Amino acid sequence: QVQLVESGGGLVQAGGSLRLSCKASGSIFSIRAMGWYRQVPGKQRELVATSTSTSTYYTESVKGRFTISRDNAKNTVYLQMSGLKPEDTAVYYCNMIGPLTYWGQGTQVTVSS
Repeated sequence: QVQLVESGGGLVQAGGSLRLSCKASGSIFSIRAMGWYRQVPGKQRELVATSTSTSTYYTESVKGRFTISRDNAKNTVYLQMSGLKPEDTAVYYCNMIGPLTYWGQGTQVTVSS
């Protein structure tokens, strides 16, 4: 059974940085995309960044501040977040897409003003 385990969330002041990690355990093959989403209460889950073998995508609000990276050998995806703003506060979920779609359990990121 595949599980995605996230780490790295927490409380940080505006302007600070955090690095999220998401590691897949179990047998996972042919991952085509790895990404990060976020969700605040009462709103839909929002795509933050995604990475395939040929391209990366960032939602407009995080461009220049967040960087997604991946280690395929370790089945791990990272999200380096810098210049954090209070509006970045959310639960962040990692996502991996292959023959099936997998989700992490979510990690809380709170940015204080």
